[in-house]
Amino acid sequence: MSDLPAEQLRQREPAEIASVATQLESPDLRDRMVALASLRDFPADVALPLIKKVLNDESLQLRSMAVFALGVKATPESYPILIEILANDPDYGIRADAAGALGYLEDIRAFEALVRAFYEDTDWLVRFSAAVSLGNLKDPRAFDVLMQALDSKEVVLQQAAIAALGEIKAVAAIDRLLLFIESEDWLVRQRLAESLGQLPTPKSISALKYLTKDSQPNVAAAATIWLQRISDSQASG
Repeated sequence: MSDLPAEQLRQREPAEIASVATQLESPDLRDRMVALASLRDFPADVALPLIKKVLNDESLQLRSMAVFALGVKATPESYPILIEILANDPDYGIRADAAGALGYLEDIRAFEALVRAFYEDTDWLVRFSAAVSLGNLKDPRAFDVLMQALDSKEVVLQQAAIAALGEIKAVAAIDRLLLFIESEDWLVRQRLAESLGQLPTPKSISALKYLTKDSQPNVAAAATIWLQRISDSQASG
């Protein structure tokens, strides 16, 4: 995303849009990548038609960038395009990108599509992205899906579910989450600290205090930060 105000961005369009459109059709992949990256300096409604030009590019890397851009440059057209890609693209990486981009959009309409992707897609990366995005939507209806993800054999899916349960403020999941407090994977313990910090109860606060003494510095730091945030919130409340 650009730091420039939209009015200033629009003033740049007449001089640059034709050049960017031409560059997106260059036979040189690097040219196309540079052109796509430059769209961060354009408003969403102007960028979208240009992003669409490379959604079916021969380069998976460029397609991945374009799908991500649809989540960042949100327009009414972004959602249906991403839903279609998530459901039907033959490449699992692109489907995962679409699931992630739907999370960036934070459009609650994506809930059913993300749940379907989690249950039905055969690739763990797509399921991971779907779980993360369900957390981004902050919809409590994701509770059952995320609780199931905790039982996954894929540690990254467990990490995503732990984080997302905090995002949806699933206090009812605390007892289940605490089973991960001794996980051998420190990233699981870090996600647990971050999740418990969003679920402030006496039980979760006690667990966070325990995690402040974790042997892994990142875990201990995350627990300390979230304990302080809870303390500050309670003091101001």
